[in-house]
Amino acid sequence: MSVVSATVLCFLVIDPIGNIPFFVSALQRVPPERQGWVVRRELLIAYGLMVLFLFLGGPLLRILGISEPALTLAGGVILFLIALRMVFPTPEKPLFEGIDEEPFIVPLAVPYVAGPSVLATELLFMSKEPDRWPEWLLAITLAWAGCAAILLGSTRLRGLLGTKGLVALERLMGMVLIALAVQMFLTGVEAFLAARPRAP
Repeated sequence: MSVVSATVLCFLVIDPIGNIPFFVSALQRVPPERQGWVVRRELLIAYGLMVLFLFLGGPLLRILGISEPALTLAGGVILFLIALRMVFPTPEKPLFEGIDEEPFIVPLAVPYVAGPSVLATELLFMSKEPDRWPEWLLAITLAWAGCAAILLGSTRLRGLLGTKGLVALERLMGMVLIALAVQMFLTGVEAFLAARPRAP
């Protein structure tokens, strides 16, 4: 996987377009003059957690004894479920967490930005080719920067595109992510079959 492919995958997994309504709802009780500062703080916290997990995820896998094919298959399943919800949203999915005060770490940094899906994607990168960690770090940084630019202008973007425009972009990103998830699943199956000992 190239740096561009990894960047696009991380960007799609973070799903900044889909997170716009969540950010707007979570910031409703924050004074307008503080909203920009709060979003910047939460984005930096999320980036720090993503970078930390990039380097600590590999040792965690070795401790747990999780193989690369198993992780690839699990990542494909997780991404598929996330993408499926993006394409076919359900009314049970809430638009906000019922926050009564200024959000701190939860839910903006975690799980809206540094959620389990992007952390699992980082694990996949490092488990396959740990020596390319500078490239994975660059991909995560570029994806985070793109998501940060969108989320910082979430209020304006929501007003510009409207609800229907955001839904259309969300569905499009979901379709692309479904294709990536299926490819990841097939790669995991192929790796599993290749690792099995052949009968004499």
